[in-house]
Amino acid sequence: MTILINNTSKTPVYQQIAVQIRQSMLKGELSEGEALPSVRSLSSDLGVSVITIKKAYDLLEDQGLVVTQAGRGTFVLEKNLDLVRDFKLKEIQDILAKAIDTAKSSGIKQDDVQEIFSLLWEENHAGN
Repeated sequence: MTILINNTSKTPVYQQIAVQIRQSMLKGELSEGEALPSVRSLSSDLGVSVITIKKAYDLLEDQGLVVTQAGRGTFVLEKNLDLVRDFKLKEIQDILAKAIDTAKSSGIKQDDVQEIFSLLWEENHAGN
C-alpha cells in the first residue's frame, strides 16, 4: 500500500491518509483481517506525527472499516468491502449530481453529458 501526502492540498493530512487506505481496501490491496502498518512505522514512513496517523485510523474505525486492538494493532474489519463500495458510490453520486445540475443550468442536453462521460471513461480506462 502506497500513501502519498499532498502538502498543498486543503484536505487535512489525516483525511488524505484515511481516503487512501479506504481506496486500498476497495482495490483489494488490503484484505479482511489484514493488519495496517503500526502507527509509529507509518508515521515514520510518511514523515508525519503519530497523532496524525492515529486520527486517520480513528476516522476509519468510526466508519466501521477497521478495528484497533490494544497492544496488537489496527486491522481491516471483515465484510467491510460493501461499506467501502457504498461510500465510494455515494461520493460518485454526489459528484454526478453536481455535474447534472451544471449541465441543466447551462442548457446542455443529457446525450451530450453521456457522450462526455463515455469519452472520459474510455480515456481514463484504456487498457484496464
